[in-house]
This record gives sequence, structure tokens and C-alpha cells, in this order.
Amino acid sequence: MSSIPVPLELPDLVAARERIRDAVVRTGQWQNDALSDELGVPLQLKLENMQRTGSFKLRGATHKIGRLLETGARLTGVVAASAGNHAQGVARAAARAGLSAVVVMPTNAPLTKIQACRKLGADVRLVGDTLEAAADEARRLADGEGLALIHPYDDWDVIAGQASCGLEMLEDAPDMTVAIVPLGGGGLISGVALALKLQNPAIRVIGVQTDAVAPWRHFLRDGTLEAVRPDAHTIADGIKVKRPGMLTRQVIARHVDDIVTVDDNAIAEAIVTLLERTRTIGEGAGVVGLAALLQRKVRLAPDDRAVVVISGGNVDMTLVGRSIDYGLASSGRLMSVAVMISDAPGQLLALLKTVAELGMNVRHVEHRRGELHVAVGMTEVILQIETRDAEHQHALLRHFAAQGLVVRNLLAG
Repeated sequence: MSSIPVPLELPDLVAARERIRDAVVRTGQWQNDALSDELGVPLQLKLENMQRTGSFKLRGATHKIGRLLETGARLTGVVAASAGNHAQGVARAAARAGLSAVVVMPTNAPLTKIQACRKLGADVRLVGDTLEAAADEARRLADGEGLALIHPYDDWDVIAGQASCGLEMLEDAPDMTVAIVPLGGGGLISGVALALKLQNPAIRVIGVQTDAVAPWRHFLRDGTLEAVRPDAHTIADGIKVKRPGMLTRQVIARHVDDIVTVDDNAIAEAIVTLLERTRTIGEGAGVVGLAALLQRKVRLAPDDRAVVVISGGNVDMTLVGRSIDYGLASSGRLMSVAVMISDAPGQLLALLKTVAELGMNVRHVEHRRGELHVAVGMTEVILQIETRDAEHQHALLRHFAAQGLVVRNLLAG
């Protein structure tokens, strides 16, 4: 890997924060006692999901556009490629600066993010089904129409803007020992790592990716980037980045201590946990750091003091219900079972009585008759049941087995 000097020092990061101070919110950060007790160390949540536009991306976009204007550049407008959060940051920052903005998004970008960009006045263009295809189109527009390209992560001014998040983290938790940060292209973690390490090199910085899209997985070990399958899917769309930056590689190689991954199951659980513990919504990409902690992917010592960045909250509302159900199921609080019973009066009542006696709540009931796998005189009953935990579910399955019932756990992994 070629070495590119990192031109950012602490005074540069402080100056960047001053430039964007009026345009961004200093987001909340506080200790969550329930999560701290569960993890065994004090844990603070940096809630960038409460940022204007719902994501940290506003910081870097605002700083980049401001720096372009400072240089006296005559801009006809700006262009950016994004799955949503960077696009919203660019749209808002451009509108504040009195500039037009074109944002190129994949055709499968969440509808809520597309609509949010349009409401901010951006010209939204849907191109391709990957972020890489959208980025290629944004570069073409920048070259062909004279627009200033605002890169989502591989730009020193963008990284300096994201570093304002790290400066706030350390000010609010001066005794912190570990920072856990979502990792996509690397802009956020680069900024946070610089802000922290330039003040206290002993702080550990951990990046978190999704298992499905993890080009950085072995980067710290041998400097290589892992190829990502073209059809890779994850609910963490905001970090579904297959082309990590050249500049961010330099910062990550120097200042990030470890990179871990989590799967979509863990991410869904983290969405539910964040909602329950903070009453705020985190999108898939925004909660991967919390997911890594809950899955014990990050090694913590008893004397550690951790801060995890919840980087965004722009979750597609159509995904919220599915994510919650997925998270509830994976944590043992929702189950679906198929039970074969005699198609006779009173049999369903007896089945539901067993569920009620165990203190469970039936969410949905469905009958299946006349199908090839259901014998004549029998009916298959599908029950969706709310439970306390996995052991509660096992208790129900044991009761059914004791009654001689044939049961399929439809949500079993």
C-alpha cells in the first residue's frame, strides 16, 4: 500500500469544527445504565441519529462545501453519490450555501431517503442498483457539467468535518478508553480516530462492518481489501461500500486498532435494543457498533470506558417493523410454530390454553387444511407468539411435546 501523508493535525480539526459549528448540532452523549450493566463497563452512546438530517454525514458535507467557497471557487453547483445519508447532508449544506445540488442514488435506495433529499431541494437522479454505479454517474456529471464533486469519505475536508464528532466524544467522555465506530468507506472512523488519537494515543478505536460487505475485514492484518460479492445484501445499507477510500486507508492503517464484523441478525437485535433503551431509532448502519458490543465482538477490560457512535437514524419505515420482528425473534421474544392437531371442536382452544397458561401472548393464528402435508381430519395451526426469552420458548415446545403434538419451530435457526 502506497503511503499518502495525512495532512490533518489537531488544530486543523478544531478549525473545521468552528467552521461548521452553526450548521450542525452537538449531538447528545450520555451513559446508558442498562447497557453498561449488561456489558460490565460504563458505556456512552454518541447519538448522531439525532443530528440534523439524521446522520453524521452533514458534518463532512458542510465542511467540504464551506472550504470550496473559502477558496473563491466559482461553483455552479455540487454533485454527490450516496445511498442516502451523504446525499441528505450535501443537499442541506448546499441549500444553506445557496448552491444547487444533484444527488445520484442507486435505484434501490430507501424511499424515505430519496424523498428527504427532494424535500431539501436536491435534484435526485436514480442510477444503477449499486453505490458504485451511482458514483460513476456522479463523476461523469462533475466532469460534464462542471459541478463540484463532494465525495462521501475520501476527501481530507470531509474527514476533517467528521472529526468534529470525535472532538465532542472526548470532551464529553475525557476518560474514555475505547471508541466503537461504524465503518463503510472510512470517513467517519478516520475523522474520529484522528480526533481521539491526536489527543490520547492510548484510546482504542474499533471499526465495525457488516459480515456481508466487509472489504476492510483483513486490512489491519495484511493491508489487503477483501472482494465483495456483487449481490451482497445487508440491512446496513449506509455502510454497503465496496470501494474503500485511498485517503481513509492511510488513517485507518495508522490509527484504527481493530476491525470486527456483525451479521444482519445482530444488527436487527441492536435496532430493537436501541429503541427499547433510548426511545430513538437507529438505522442498520448506525447501530453496528452497538451490535458488536452486544455480540461481544469487542474485547473490553473491567476498567474500560467505552463510547459507541450511533451514526444515523434514517431507517426506511417499511423496514422498521420487519427489523423489529427479526430482532425480537433472534432474541427469543417472538416465535412462530406450526402445530398439527385434530380438526375437531375444542382442539384449538386447548392449544391456546397451553399458551396462555405459560404467560405468552398470541399475535396471530392461521389454519391450514387440505394441503398435501396435512392429513385428512387434521389441521395445521400456525401460531405467532410473543415470549420472554429463548427458555420461555423451549418451555412451550416441551409442553407441546408432552402432549404428543407434532410441532415445527418456523423461526428456528
